[in-house]
Amino acid sequence: MDGGDDGNLIIKKRFVSEAELDERRKRRQEEWEKVRKPEDPEECPEEVYDPRSLYERLQEQKDRKQQEYEEQFKFKNMVRGLDEDETNFLDEVSRQQELIEKQRRE
Repeated sequence: MDGGDDGNLIIKKRFVSEAELDERRKRRQEEWEKVRKPEDPEECPEEVYDPRSLYERLQEQKDRKQQEYEEQFKFKNMVRGLDEDETNFLDEVSRQQELIEKQRRE
């Protein structure tokens, strides 16, 4: 039946032969040589392999975004309003500055 064959094809595609890996490396090396600068190494850098599951990688990204969000609003929550004593003091200072300005003008 066709359904069983399709299942086998999917399973076969999960595994990569050494020849396919070599072919991919050669293609990557050819592409690397096209874009390589003189100061870059001659060998194409190997792809970084992350053995973690997709869930773990996505969870890390989610946690990082959450930390950035919390950091962004952390300082906004630390700001508080002025109490009555502070506003009275600032009003008095501004009145004194106005008096000084009037005296200078006269």
